[in-house]
Amino acid sequence: MAASITSPRQFPPDARRAPAAPSRRYMAAPSRFLPVPAGTATPPSIKMLPIRSRLARFAAAKPDTAMEEKPVSDDRMLVFVPPHPLIKHWISVLRNEQTPCAIFKSAMAELGRLLIYEASRDWLPTISGEIQSPMDVATVEFIDPREPVMIVPILRAGLALAEHASSVLPATVTYHLGMRRDETTLEPSVYLNNLPEKFPQVSRVLAVDPMLATGGTIVAAIDLLKDRGVNNNQIKIISAVAAPPALQKLSNKFPGIHVYAGMIDPVVNEKGFIIPGLGDAGDRSFGT
Repeated sequence: MAASITSPRQFPPDARRAPAAPSRRYMAAPSRFLPVPAGTATPPSIKMLPIRSRLARFAAAKPDTAMEEKPVSDDRMLVFVPPHPLIKHWISVLRNEQTPCAIFKSAMAELGRLLIYEASRDWLPTISGEIQSPMDVATVEFIDPREPVMIVPILRAGLALAEHASSVLPATVTYHLGMRRDETTLEPSVYLNNLPEKFPQVSRVLAVDPMLATGGTIVAAIDLLKDRGVNNNQIKIISAVAAPPALQKLSNKFPGIHVYAGMIDPVVNEKGFIIPGLGDAGDRSFGT
């Protein structure tokens, strides 16, 4: 187990714990949904939404118009595709077959940083209190370092996508999960399991798997997490590229789970690769 915790040296004596809660208002921008090519059906139980907040439901509105959030049902899987130009940029770098290994791995890490930032919105517990600034007393909030986010990268490629997690989140603990897929049957098997026997009751877990293709690997990984006491609403999935077969499996088995993806591609071929995808993310990240 590797741990990374970065926090203020000490909290003021009157620090108060504040539970994570969504902000009351956001400035709405026109919603942008990822276009799905003709002939590709979106499974009816999956709702694909652009990133604006954890609840992420907005009507198109003029800029500078405040919109109230509307609740989204907890029994439906949500897929968030952030409409950020940097995410599109790094996806484009990853797609290019001419991208060298070192740049590919760096691009994967940068994409992961952005997706983890979005996934942690309105999800982190905070401590509030007062501190003395150089000018006056200020009311402040810190992320509570006593409840680190659990990062579970699925090896190998998950290591690259999760590389900058500790640079985004002030407190993290990383548990490695190694899984390989049989090239003939496409069934996953576990070769390394560093998960704890039991996760703390209030755990927040980011499962990091760059490619959600057939869905076998990520479903097996989530099963292992749930066997250790984690509920669907405590898990968020971070992925570079996802495809409908994997999303359908996740929706059927884990209602209410949230997926944060850089892109959704329409097809998985007979070998289990996403088309157009970006190839084997592990091979391209590590050159082996």
